[in-house]
Amino acid sequence: MPSFDISSKVDLQTLDNAINTVTKEISTRFDFKNSPVKIELNKKDFVLHLEVESDMKMKQVIDVVISRAMKQGIEASAFNFEKDAYPSGKTVKKEVPVRNGLKQEDSKKIVKLIKDSGMKVQVAIMDDIVRVTAKKIDDLQEVISLCRASNLGLPLQFINMKS
Repeated sequence: MPSFDISSKVDLQTLDNAINTVTKEISTRFDFKNSPVKIELNKKDFVLHLEVESDMKMKQVIDVVISRAMKQGIEASAFNFEKDAYPSGKTVKKEVPVRNGLKQEDSKKIVKLIKDSGMKVQVAIMDDIVRVTAKKIDDLQEVISLCRASNLGLPLQFINMKS
């Protein structure tokens, strides 16, 4: 039976390349000249640490991070910018977790979305992926288009298509 997996993974090397590009661009920009800017990626925990002079510069750094990551092929929804920046002495700090892998509640949302659509497919949660199987590949393609059309706020990849 044809099947595929739905996952939400960010390639660490691609993310590291995007952050290095951001660091290089920020260091050459005139508006960041002589201002303390620190951009670090914790590769173990997938957390981005940003430290800048003011809130305005924090917004500019975030814009550069999103644009460079998208050019590298990482979706903007992979970054969780919900936490507010906090002042620390003369600088403003912000921790930005990078979503890597589907959490249990996200998997349940995807399963509910697919089951509510009434398509004739079987859906199973396997750790941090969701496996979808059907009798026809056309049904699987409909599931892919359904997941892309619904706004789940997750960067989804559709992998391991087998017929």
